[in-house]
Amino acid sequence: MTLDNRPIHTGGCQCGAVRFRIEGALGKASICHCRMCQKAFGAFYAPLVSVDPATIRWTKREPDRFRSSTDVLRGFCSRCGTPLTYEAPEGPALSIGAFDDPSAIRPEIQFGCEGKLPYVDELPSLPVRSTQEDAGEHPYLADIRSFQHPDHD
Repeated sequence: MTLDNRPIHTGGCQCGAVRFRIEGALGKASICHCRMCQKAFGAFYAPLVSVDPATIRWTKREPDRFRSSTDVLRGFCSRCGTPLTYEAPEGPALSIGAFDDPSAIRPEIQFGCEGKLPYVDELPSLPVRSTQEDAGEHPYLADIRSFQHPDHD
């Protein structure tokens, strides 16, 4: 919290070249299943949270942007490829996974469900293993060192 009790949220890309700070409340968190979001995130869906543009401060450099449609820009780090923003006429949204504490941002709604992949709802029923459990089958995991930027400034 800041001195005036506004919440502070920080985050950035995987390599740390792009970092942001938001002072103030976040908007609605969502998941978008549309094909454009799938491609932009290289994933089954895009987890996003809307933000008031006046509250965003880019503390390192700003993301590079790609115009994915007539009305939308998508921000990303050109060094590591991390998807960071969805910028539409009604305002920007940030990638939930790019926040230093993504567990604090719970999606409230799903959009673009016409593009939802048929097996997404079955993902919770898949077997699960921790990285430590997986190291037996993939020994390199036991000694792997991350070069990822830490989840803090």
